[in-house]
Amino acid sequence: MIRLFLALIILMIAPSALADGTGIPAVTVTNNAAGGQDYTVTLQVLGMMTALSFLPAMLIMMTSFTRIIIVLAIIRQAIGLQQSPSNQVLIGISMFLTFFIMSPVFKQIDDRALQPYLNEELKSMEALEQAKEPIKAFMLSQTRITDLSTFAEIAGVEQMNSPEEAPMTVIIPSFITSELKTAFQIGFMFFIPFLIIDLVVASILMAMGMMMLSPMIVSLPFKLMLFVLVDGWSLVMATLANSYGLV
Repeated sequence: MIRLFLALIILMIAPSALADGTGIPAVTVTNNAAGGQDYTVTLQVLGMMTALSFLPAMLIMMTSFTRIIIVLAIIRQAIGLQQSPSNQVLIGISMFLTFFIMSPVFKQIDDRALQPYLNEELKSMEALEQAKEPIKAFMLSQTRITDLSTFAEIAGVEQMNSPEEAPMTVIIPSFITSELKTAFQIGFMFFIPFLIIDLVVASILMAMGMMMLSPMIVSLPFKLMLFVLVDGWSLVMATLANSYGLV
């Protein structure tokens, strides 16, 4: 993954452009043989640096990060731990699990767009189009048709023969909506066992007349013991990975 991000940073830098001692034109647009347009290295680097500023938003909204961090936050709330694991730990776990889940997609981008561009087999705009396809296919595979239809109707997109014909402006919000729904569904399933423990402990304390003792204090050790006995973290990670079709 580090190699991929480093290569993306230097993606627009062509060695041949630095060989001329007269300098690099700031902005030059030329027409190529295919009918498209090519931009100077300076303009490409500027565009690349601008695109990198959107990298955090792309990581959160166009990958599995959103589903993972929401499920982990719900589990922490269900156990009754407010600050442990800390937010930094949850974000770190979510990020590396995202890299694990998205590695096939990143590999497709590297094979289909990045490496051909570095080998000067593709122009910059062609490489971007090739890089968009794996991400688009991933988002569509996790997007509900109802969500896609809703945002297509809002955007005024008509006569779509297949979901693949939807523009990215429709696919991205549809994907985010589907991810939020799926995350809450998974979180609900993990929440139920801990809720049952809270109800049992509260009923026992009420029957014993210990109404001044908080049920959360008594149930916390039992919930931690349950989570450890069922190998909870491994179960959560496996469930999240399998929810994307990984075995």
